Amino acid sequence: MSQSTNKGLIFGIMMGTAGISLIIVWYQKIRKPGSINLPKLLSLSNEFHSISLQDAVHNERGTVVVLQQSQFQILEKLNDLLMSVEELKEEVKFLKEAIPDLEKHVRVELRGNAAIHRTSPQHQTARKKKVKPGRGISTSNSSEEAESEGGYVTAQSDTERGHLFGHKASKKTAKRLSLPVLIEMVDDLHLKSDSDKQKAFELLCNHKNKYKDDIEFMWRLVRAYGDMYELSTNMGEKKKYASDGKDLGERIVSQAPKNGYCHLWYGSLCGFFAECGGLQHKIKYGHLFKQHLDKALELIPDEPLLYYLNGRYCYSVFKLTWMEKKMASTLFGMVPTSSIEDALSNFLKAEELKPGYSKYNYVYLAKCYNELGDKANALMYCDAALLVSSDNTKDRQAQAELESVILSLRQI
Repeated sequence: MSQSTNKGLIFGIMMGTAGISLIIVWYQKIRKPGSINLPKLLSLSNEFHSISLQDAVHNERGTVVVLQQSQFQILEKLNDLLMSVEELKEEVKFLKEAIPDLEKHVRVELRGNAAIHRTSPQHQTARKKKVKPGRGISTSNSSEEAESEGGYVTAQSDTERGHLFGHKASKKTAKRLSLPVLIEMVDDLHLKSDSDKQKAFELLCNHKNKYKDDIEFMWRLVRAYGDMYELSTNMGEKKKYASDGKDLGERIVSQAPKNGYCHLWYGSLCGFFAECGGLQHKIKYGHLFKQHLDKALELIPDEPLLYYLNGRYCYSVFKLTWMEKKMASTLFGMVPTSSIEDALSNFLKAEELKPGYSKYNYVYLAKCYNELGDKANALMYCDAALLVSSDNTKDRQAQAELESVILSLRQI
């Protein structure tokens, strides 16, 4: 190969090498600001895909929540509708049952009016003074009762207006039922089923304006407020019944301080009202409950309900926590004290005065004996409670507590 040819070849190689170097430098310059890394690109792609999937899941969950809320609102409306239908059924049932009784009492009243027209004015006066004897019905008006005439605030409460609405047929009977007949009816209904207790409350509300000055009528109305408190399942309604009944009870106690049943039912409504608030509220109205319970025991010592309620109070005090006792001491300057033996003696007294008094009384006798470690007697009263049927709300609550006591006894 000639020398000139060798020089040309060497020059060409050098030019090619220089060109390749330039290309490499140029590539590195354009790669640095926006270089594309394939693994990173794939990773970013996966992340964006994951984010989009999460957004989709969140969107789906949001849709499900909205749908669930809509379904819940629909169910609430359906439940309200069903409650209204049930209430309507109760109203119709009440009217059906009231019609035969209405006819019966109208006949009784007509016969009574005819007899009055045949008697002399002196006999009419004697008849007016005569009242059918019965538990808690005074045979003559006390001075406190005489002073109470015109002393009541007769405006109907919200609860009374609510029960009067839709009962025009019952309202008309208010002009026809005499006080002895009405008292006998509501006393009988008070001892029966939940629906009967509600009928008693409605009857009393319907007759309030007519007998607003009669103490025997008014304490039964306070008692009926207590029944409605126990029947209600809504806390707002329970508080309203307890508050209205307590206010009414306070008025009649001030008008007839010697009537034991006024103290009994005012105290009971204070006890119910105590359950509607915080600790300070409970202690304040629990103290009032005990005050009027003790007064009622002085005036009507043979009433078994008083001993049952006093037993409940003693049992509750026995179960008070240190904090509750401290609060009571701060409010009243003294700590309420009671023993399980005090509670037991009251429950036994109620049973002595009226054997088989109530399912709840048996349950608390079992609880007391359980606290004292007397398993045999506790089981005996559990068995007695099991024999009492659960026909109303109070007995069903007693049954639930009874099952808890039996379970604890089996674990001993």
